[in-house]
Amino acid sequence: MKQKLILITGSPCVGKTTVADLLYQSYENSAFFDGDWAWCVNPFSVTDPRLRNGDRVMAFALDNYLQSGFDYVVFSSVVIMYEDIRRPILKGITASEYEVVSFTLTCSEETLRARHRLRGDEGDCSMHWLHEPVHSGDHIICTDGMTPAEVVAKMRAIIDHID
Repeated sequence: MKQKLILITGSPCVGKTTVADLLYQSYENSAFFDGDWAWCVNPFSVTDPRLRNGDRVMAFALDNYLQSGFDYVVFSSVVIMYEDIRRPILKGITASEYEVVSFTLTCSEETLRARHRLRGDEGDCSMHWLHEPVHSGDHIICTDGMTPAEVVAKMRAIIDHID
């Protein structure tokens, strides 16, 4: 079996981190890296060129997990929905003999608003990320009406089928 690098992207509050955490825990010999950890800067601005350093941190962390021999490496990030960010991160990985399985999580605007309220977000939530085009080749999972465990089960069915 080839190692699996599992990418999870989608709008903020769609459930990426929750699902990624459950997914990695469901596999033996696995690791999890949340891309938000590499972009945790103050002040934050998507246009800040220093965030490219965060992209290199992401590539380094993922490469380190793969080089360490984990069978499953789970990576969640909003920003990997963009090819011009995803490509350099993946290119920065020097490990070989691994397979990328990528997912875009989505939901309705109503569900997204409800999840923002549950998280305690004040004011309007942006629907911008929700309506971005899906990265070519991603498996799309609509999380409306699904528990995180159900989303993980759906993802595992796809990942395990590839094995």
